[in-house]
Amino acid sequence: MVPSNVAGQPASTEKNEVESMAAVDKTPMRYSEERKEAFLSGTPKQEVSADVGTIDQVSAGGIKSSRLYAMRGKLLYTTVFALFTAWWVVGLVRYRQLGWVIPTLIWLAMALRLITFYVPARLILVPVRKAWNPCAAAVDKLIPDALKAPLGGLLTVAVLVVVSFAPSDVTDHERVDRLLSLVGLGLCVGALWLTSLHRKKIVWYTVIVGILAQCVIALFVLRTSVGYSIFHFVSNLARSFLNYAKVDGMAFLTSDDFVAGSGGYFYLVGVLPAIVFFVAVVQLVMYWGILQWAIRHIGQFFFWLLQVSGAEAAVVAATPFLGQGESAVLIKPFVPYLTRAELHQIMCSGFATVSGSGLAGYIGLGVAPQPLICSCVMSIPASIAISKLRFPETEETITSKAFTWPEQQEDRPINALHAFADGAWLGIKIAGIIGANLLCIISLLGLINGLLTWWGHYFGIHSLTLETILGYVFYPVAFFLGVSRDGDLLKVSRLIGIKVVANEYVAYSYLQSSAEYADLSVRSRLIVTFALCGFGNLGSLGIQIGVLSQLSGRRVADISKVAMSALTVGIISTLSSAIIAGLVLTEETSKKILGL
Repeated sequence: MVPSNVAGQPASTEKNEVESMAAVDKTPMRYSEERKEAFLSGTPKQEVSADVGTIDQVSAGGIKSSRLYAMRGKLLYTTVFALFTAWWVVGLVRYRQLGWVIPTLIWLAMALRLITFYVPARLILVPVRKAWNPCAAAVDKLIPDALKAPLGGLLTVAVLVVVSFAPSDVTDHERVDRLLSLVGLGLCVGALWLTSLHRKKIVWYTVIVGILAQCVIALFVLRTSVGYSIFHFVSNLARSFLNYAKVDGMAFLTSDDFVAGSGGYFYLVGVLPAIVFFVAVVQLVMYWGILQWAIRHIGQFFFWLLQVSGAEAAVVAATPFLGQGESAVLIKPFVPYLTRAELHQIMCSGFATVSGSGLAGYIGLGVAPQPLICSCVMSIPASIAISKLRFPETEETITSKAFTWPEQQEDRPINALHAFADGAWLGIKIAGIIGANLLCIISLLGLINGLLTWWGHYFGIHSLTLETILGYVFYPVAFFLGVSRDGDLLKVSRLIGIKVVANEYVAYSYLQSSAEYADLSVRSRLIVTFALCGFGNLGSLGIQIGVLSQLSGRRVADISKVAMSALTVGIISTLSSAIIAGLVLTEETSKKILGL
């Protein structure tokens, strides 16, 4: 029996009609009630999570085999959990000095997953929702609507002030530095409010909660021992994981002596193999559905917390893992029907953070992993808050009522080995593109510097370079980030300018390898590490316009109109994470992160 949708027609037929509509329609894709009705009536209802699959995808025999496979998977997981429990107990009793926080958290996560195998989540979530909603509604009624936004703003300011001035003064982390960071955040919010396209439509709840979420994440990672331990563990895990590509994989292709010697410092040897290996593993994890599971739950959380549309939540949760183009592919069926504000938000989230493969490249350069990972997490609420301040929603969205996760069945690998091989080939292409871009961009910068130096000689300026010009252009930005003012301002502003004009790879390579930046203070080095962790540059602008134009049909005009605004807001979102990191950084934590 073939299931029918609301209109009474076969779901498979309707699905084909929706896909063809996005490809054939030659009229501008304006958001209208007719297209909404066509989309909603033509899209089969998707399940957020299922063990078996929908009836129209498998036969009766397939259902039975899928259930047997699911049962076998549960038994296997239970066995693994029992073994891990034994390991965890032995570790707590005999090897507690090696650390207990991370093993305990992993055990709790595995236990929760095991419980959800046998106990439906609704048995827990429904009572929690019934208890939460009345309490939240009662508190909401106590506060007049006219006072909610002002009180929320005052609460945010109070939290930021306490966070900024509670720690005592130390040599590299003075209160005046944190005051400058606080003023810088206020200037960002004020400038975006003044230039907002629809100031009366701003949902201040989303903006306030987004900024508070940034602050909470930074406090958890940079001020608490548990948060530091978790991110320190993840950072070491990432560094060790990526090191296998160089120590084992690249050593096999060349030699142990070459990798252990000077060859290990070559970008071609130390960075690009890590990117290839990382992309291959990501494709394998996606084949198993683990990454989709994580993205889906992160998206659901931010959909509930920040009250954005389901499409926006899905993309913003996926971007730190997949990158600025691949994350939009996840919501391919919805892209032609996105509002302009949603397009702005999706592009902004791509500019505000980096992808997992990019993260692998920066770690390969020697950048400290912990601030990179922290910045990626902070970028999720940051991009939403800043984008909704600049470009608030004024239309009704298709996915405003529910977090929707479309099925992705196109070109699915046959098995895990196929997925890993496809990932290796994709990794080679990504690494090749990155290497070629860096070669061309750095060569172009050298050409521009040569021309500027030649031109400057006729005016008595013997060191006129693009870095010098960008350093003065972005000098105020570095000042209000709160970096050390003892010779670091111009250096940090140069790096930010290089990141915007060229890309973050070039900026990070200068930060790690150039002797000019070797004497940066601990505070300045960490803040600029946060500030560079984003795809906000002119090259990425073309990538996002190209990807979204292909996915959206005839929405090129709308995408082009919001692109520059999204780029600017994405850069500001990354800088806001650096500012908040500057507010909460302490000397002790900073030295731990940098291994000093």
